[in-house]
Parts: sequence; structure tokens; C-alpha cells
Amino acid sequence: MDTKLTLNFDSAVIEKAKAYAESRGISLSRLTEYLYRPVTSDNYISIDDFPIADWVNRVAEGEAVYKRRNRKSTKDKYYSTHK
Repeated sequence: MDTKLTLNFDSAVIEKAKAYAESRGISLSRLTEYLYRPVTSDNYISIDDFPIADWVNRVAEGEAVYKRRNRKSTKDKYYSTHK
């Protein structure tokens, strides 16, 4: 059974990933699922061991920046832009 999921990515990365998936005749959703399968197999000690690391580095422009958000900062940002 498929489950719907919302993710946030840099738009440039998404455009490249869409083009990559389309060139291989699959959807972006299936590509993402395909990449998550080995990651969730528990066979990797660190993120650097993931087989997708090289692919992500090729698709991404520059080094990945991980942003952590919490509910309060998201709520504060929303209310500050909607006054």
C-alpha cells in the first residue's frame, strides 16, 4: 500500500532529480522509494556508507545543508509573514 508523504527539498535538486527519474522512465516517487530501501535496511554504520551518497552529490549543487526546524520556529515564521 502506498502512503503519501510531504518532503521539502531545494528546488534545484528536485528539478535535477525529476529529470534523472524521467530519463530512466520512473516517477520521482519511485526513485525516492528505491533510494530509501537500502538506507532503511540497517546495513550501514554511517550516512557516508549509503550507496546513494555519490548520486546525491552528483545531483545536488554544492554540499547539502541540513536545516532542523521545530514547531515553535515554524509557527513564529508563519505568523511573522502573515501579519
